[in-house]
Amino acid sequence: MEKIKLGVVFGGMSSENEVSFTSGLYVLNNLNKEKYNIFPIYIDKSGKWYEYNDEIDTSKTIKDIKKIIEIDNLQKYLKNLDIVFPILHGLYGEDGTIQGLFEIMKIPYVGCRVLASSIGMDKVYSKIIFKNAGFKQAKYCYIKKYDEVYKFVDDKFNETIYKLDELVDVIAEKIDFPMFVKPSNSGSSVGVNKAENIKELKKYIEEAAKYDSKILVEEGINGKEVECAVLGNEEVITSCVGEVVPAEDYYSFDAKYKMKESKTIIPANITEDESNKIRKLAKKAFKCIDGKGLSRVDFFIENNTKEIYINEINTMPGFTKISMYPKLFEHIGIKYSDLLDKLIEMCNLNCKFT
Repeated sequence: MEKIKLGVVFGGMSSENEVSFTSGLYVLNNLNKEKYNIFPIYIDKSGKWYEYNDEIDTSKTIKDIKKIIEIDNLQKYLKNLDIVFPILHGLYGEDGTIQGLFEIMKIPYVGCRVLASSIGMDKVYSKIIFKNAGFKQAKYCYIKKYDEVYKFVDDKFNETIYKLDELVDVIAEKIDFPMFVKPSNSGSSVGVNKAENIKELKKYIEEAAKYDSKILVEEGINGKEVECAVLGNEEVITSCVGEVVPAEDYYSFDAKYKMKESKTIIPANITEDESNKIRKLAKKAFKCIDGKGLSRVDFFIENNTKEIYINEINTMPGFTKISMYPKLFEHIGIKYSDLLDKLIEMCNLNCKFT
């Protein structure tokens, strides 16, 4: 049987370039070489596309890159491929933009399509979808910054301009500390901080604004952080539920990728009833955004009430050795390489171009 010509795209223009680079190397290392003729493609932070000819060594970092050749005719290069697997996290990769490129070129690709990718990436708009679907969520405020102007956006999308000193007081009247301040379009906890008081809230809003003009401020939930992986198109299966135990008091970027003290518990230390509810909610969340292929859905279980709150959905979760998505499916018997095969097989069913 003729091998599938598979392009694996990793890196990207977002702040998660390095995480994507590592995910990409792990995917490349675990693909079945008997099934695929593999074309590794690296996108640097400036947006240049390269043939990646270096050794596939998962210990490598971006600083180790040596053997790459810039792709001159990108359209011709991509058109030569049967399928593309974009292992891209964050802006310009997980937000529907590159998915739109593949759609226009009629190239089948792994993962969620344009709508689901853009909704899943944007924390504010995914919250609106989940609210309408009846999910419990943390209280939140939505703010925007353009130039030096801050705008508070209410639940009817009315905008009110405030100075930052005024804005933080408005937020503090609506939700309680501690608060989490997040860029609306960012992943891997980049730009996310926990504010315990007005001074920190002001500081972290300014920090989040470096990553996105739209900012989400959420009331903190005292509870367990749990995650569930989803696989499928119309027929969807879920993994077991995993629990995140961060080295810090929340799952920051450093806690995720730099601190060995952070750990995951698979399966999560929760009841069977809680696990079943979370798996059902994860599938519903995936369907709500019209997901295809894969996602990882994150929840909180509040300590006192045991209420389940949805946190967010990730339409292209990490694929590194410590990433929850492949580990959750491995726990229920789907090996990493088999998981990749299933995602690629689903791609042909998902991508129907007219």
